[in-house]
Amino acid sequence: MTSVLVVQHEDECPPALVGDWLRDAGCTLHVARPYAGEGLPDPAAYDGLLVLGGPQSAEDDSVAWFGPLKDRLREARDTSLPTLGICLGHQLVASALGGRVGRNPRGQQLGLLEVGWTPAAAADPLTSSVASWRRGVHWNDDVVTELPDGAVVLAEAPAGELQAARFAPRMWGVQLHPEVDAATLRPWADDDREAHVLRGVDHEALLASVEDAAEELSASWRPLATAFAEIVAGTR
Repeated sequence: MTSVLVVQHEDECPPALVGDWLRDAGCTLHVARPYAGEGLPDPAAYDGLLVLGGPQSAEDDSVAWFGPLKDRLREARDTSLPTLGICLGHQLVASALGGRVGRNPRGQQLGLLEVGWTPAAAADPLTSSVASWRRGVHWNDDVVTELPDGAVVLAEAPAGELQAARFAPRMWGVQLHPEVDAATLRPWADDDREAHVLRGVDHEALLASVEDAAEELSASWRPLATAFAEIVAGTR
């Protein structure tokens, strides 16, 4: 069994489907919840590192565990520890390695968006098995606006925002949410309800579209988790 340290940033952003898929692929997960006062373990004690999403800004220095986590991410890069960041986790990786993160000038990304794979994705150890037409769930205000040196773009959204990158030979980030289903999204939608009413966003239609695509999304993104588990295990 291989071990993966999972860094979670709030109760409503669990590893969810990705956690299930990693366990199915033979990984044991240790979920650290620094927002709940738990310590941040040393990733070097594990075979892999998964950093999840959350509502915080990756550049917010007032979040107590972000500074230590960014130090750990730089160490993970330097030691080639297999690392995957999802949404905020992806942004934290970029920020830790010298990139920049900010508000998307086009506004919040919501719901199902097509993933625009680049040619590099087809040859990448993590994304080669998923680098074909598929949609992913997006729910974010911020995006990576400047990549750190050496990063490789693996996917871009229809409007050009970064969707996936390889930040180091064994370190990746995805802006989309492969881990979520409609049940996971509902509290996020509730939190954003007031802003969405002002924008005319139909919460129920948005959640229904994700629910209707559940089988598609599982088939699309389980292979990503499986590929990461294989990288962690050293079999890919």
